[in-house]
Amino acid sequence: MKFIKSVLSWIIPIALGLGIAIGINHYVAGLVRVDGTSMAPNLANNERVMQLVNGEVRHGSVVVFKAKGQDPDVKDDKKYVKRVIGMPGDTVSAKDGEIKVNGKVINQDYINESEQYATNFPGPVEIGNWSSLEQLGNKMDWQRDKTVKIPKGQYFVLGDNRAVSNDSRYWGFVDASSVTGVVKVPFWDNADKKEAVNTQWKNFFE
Repeated sequence: MKFIKSVLSWIIPIALGLGIAIGINHYVAGLVRVDGTSMAPNLANNERVMQLVNGEVRHGSVVVFKAKGQDPDVKDDKKYVKRVIGMPGDTVSAKDGEIKVNGKVINQDYINESEQYATNFPGPVEIGNWSSLEQLGNKMDWQRDKTVKIPKGQYFVLGDNRAVSNDSRYWGFVDASSVTGVVKVPFWDNADKKEAVNTQWKNFFE
C-alpha cells in the first residue's frame, strides 16, 4: 500500500502537468516550427514561433493553418504559415506589384520591392496584373471557388517571400476552420520582426 501511494505521489503530479501542458498547447497557445522560406525575411526556415489558438485574425495577420484540404497537393498533416491579405467579403486585385483590397492600396513595407513584384517564381502569373480574384482563379485553374469576392468564412493568403511561396495565388482561399492560430514572434526578438509579424495589421493600408 505504501509503495502504491509512493508511486502515485509522483505519477499524479506528472500526469497533471502533462495534461495542463497539452491543454494550453491545444486551446491557448503553443510553439510551431516554420517549414521553408515562404515567409522570409520575416520568418526563417526552422524558426520556432508562438501561435495564439484563439488569436483574432485581421488583415495582415500571419496565421498557421492545416494545408490539407486547402492546397490540393497536400495529403498529410502539413501546416502552412502565411499572411492574411483578404478577409471574407473583400475584393483583391494586383498590378505591377501593387495590391489593392477593396480598392485601397495596402502597405507592403514589410517586404522589399523585388518581393512585391515577385516576377521570378515558377508559374504562369506574377503577383501583379490581375483585376479580380475571379480572374486570378480562372487563370490559375483553382479547383475551389472562383469568385470576385472572398466567400464567407474564408481568407486569401500570401507568403512574404512571394518568389517561392505556394499560397492562395495557386489554389485559392483558406477555410477559417483550418486556421489553428495567429503567429506571434516572442518579446525578445528584434523590433522590426515584431512589427512585421505581430502588429503589421495596424498599418495594413497605406
